[in-house]
Amino acid sequence: MTASHDSGGIRRGRWLVSLGRMRFLLIVAAVVFAGLWAAGSLAAAPALAGFVLVGAAVLVAAAGADVIPAVLPRHEAPAARVGDPLIEAVLAGLPDPVVALDHRGDVMALNAQGSAVAPALRRGEPVSLGLRVPEVLEAIRSARASGTAQRAEFFQRVPLDRWYEAIVTPILSAGGARPGLVLLAFHDLTPLRRVEEMRADFVANASHELRTPLAALSGFIDTLKGPAREDPAARERFLAIMQVQADRMARLIDDLLSLSRIELNAHLRPDRQVDLAAILRQVADGLQTLARDREVEVKLTAPPGSLLVLGDRDELIRVFENLVENALKYAASGRRVDIGLSRGEGPDGEEARVAVRDYGPGIAPEHLPRLTERFYRVDVSESRAQGGTGLGLALVKHILNRHGGRLTIESVLGRGATFTAHLPAVRGNPQVPTRT
Repeated sequence: MTASHDSGGIRRGRWLVSLGRMRFLLIVAAVVFAGLWAAGSLAAAPALAGFVLVGAAVLVAAAGADVIPAVLPRHEAPAARVGDPLIEAVLAGLPDPVVALDHRGDVMALNAQGSAVAPALRRGEPVSLGLRVPEVLEAIRSARASGTAQRAEFFQRVPLDRWYEAIVTPILSAGGARPGLVLLAFHDLTPLRRVEEMRADFVANASHELRTPLAALSGFIDTLKGPAREDPAARERFLAIMQVQADRMARLIDDLLSLSRIELNAHLRPDRQVDLAAILRQVADGLQTLARDREVEVKLTAPPGSLLVLGDRDELIRVFENLVENALKYAASGRRVDIGLSRGEGPDGEEARVAVRDYGPGIAPEHLPRLTERFYRVDVSESRAQGGTGLGLALVKHILNRHGGRLTIESVLGRGATFTAHLPAVRGNPQVPTRT
């Protein structure tokens, strides 16, 4: 209402100014027609009609002078619009995910990183339609109402577990108290949260698993300092046991650190091509000594040529070493381990499959769902006797998850077990570096 009244007043003022400028013409016209009437050249009615016509022309001219181009005052910037090239260019140059909203909360622009965080956001639509996070929406409302920056943390489970901090910053329009633009930026807290979880898990797992070997070492040291001080035979036997316990602790710490590193990078997919056939040949050759000691035959079957996947070579070697070592250690009674590489169709398209099969005693069905849990063992005493840490299959699962793959386990008691790693196969010939 105020704007309408102001506009009407401005128009009336301009009309009066124009009319004032033309008053001289009205005075002249009045004098001329009055003189003609007084001289008898015109009757009163024609003289009055002529003056009315001249006055009407003057009024029309004054009204026309009010029609001027509408321009914004210099201190007012034009309102931002959806898809504004300047805003789009600014957001594209920012490293973090950023979304620009107007004063109503509609999406005006967003960069590629912002689309990755919230794929459902669409330009010109309310942010609440594409971002169903109550904490962030409340922060946006508070920022718009108060005109001050707001922060909110939230957690996403799909497609991977991620933690974010949303920073909502209102940008006031020139000379206005209401935000003309609201910037919504996302800061990835996932690495920090994973470090915190790794620290907590390491303390809990290490304190539990290291207690037994530490207790054994402490007991043997006390024995060597006391009753066995002068007993060479006992000293040699105890030192050998202490060496085994120390090696076990070293393997345990190494596996815990490896697992922590893998979890820290779980959200980063490898981007290099590696040849699974070459990796499996290297693993099979490296474990020949262990296979001969256990009197087990290792047979590798692979199709001709290369089978490429996007992966971290060292991590994939760790996967297949763990699987083959487990088969050699816990299923040596079968005297045979088969490693098969093949290509097939998986739930998400073409995949590479590596099956490690043993012919040992097999695994009871109730144990299969829990085999990849940390420190879960089918037979605790047997696992420790074989030098296992209980983390081998957990490492396998986490490495495969990072590569977008999965592990399947099949077993029948008395007929052995098959552990199959499924990995997405490379299609065509992508232009990425290849490591052999």
